[in-house]
Amino acid sequence: MRWLFLLLLVLNVFYYIWHQQEAPLRAKDVTPLSLYRGSQQDIRLLSEAPDTSRDRTKSIQAVDECLYLGGFTRQEVAEAAERRLSGLDVKFQSLPKDSSESAGFWVRVAPESRRLLGDAQLQNLSKEFNELKHKIMPCEGVAPVE
Repeated sequence: MRWLFLLLLVLNVFYYIWHQQEAPLRAKDVTPLSLYRGSQQDIRLLSEAPDTSRDRTKSIQAVDECLYLGGFTRQEVAEAAERRLSGLDVKFQSLPKDSSESAGFWVRVAPESRRLLGDAQLQNLSKEFNELKHKIMPCEGVAPVE
């Protein structure tokens, strides 16, 4: 046991000396932040920004986006989550599982019920259902309806 200890001690000393002989690293040249900003020298809050049509498009996008909950691998767990959502008076629609995807079972929460599911409720649901994921995506889908 003493020999093993002495061997490790000698190896540590050798390792320390080896690292001390390497050339020290050079300090990085840091470019001042003022050169990156250019003409933008002040900080402006979003509430101080001029009113543009961006606010109107943001509210329109919020209406057209739905909250998707799911990613469940088993249908029983998805049904239990649906029962929990109906207990919270949340309007939802069950989506059929796509056989080509391995994403699992998903539930689409209606836009008017999205306000009922805040961050605290989503955290509670994710603690209750381990597989729970949530995404905010367009309600109508990606492809336009023809």
